[in-house]
Amino acid sequence: MQYLQNVVSLKLNKEECIGCKMCINVCPHEVFTIEDKKAVIMRKDSCMECGACAQNCPSGAIEVKKAVG
Repeated sequence: MQYLQNVVSLKLNKEECIGCKMCINVCPHEVFTIEDKKAVIMRKDSCMECGACAQNCPSGAIEVKKAVG
């Protein structure tokens, strides 16, 4: 499923990512993957901006404005 293209507020700071995979565990739309032990946004336009990834990220590497897109 894809929502509106190029409007999602989702941002990831790879430098702050600790590779815990929590974003993968909580994301209902499989937006994230892991590459080189860090999270990567794989399908940004599939993000529904629920905020689960940002709320559960222990390092604060993810930012999203809930329900903007």
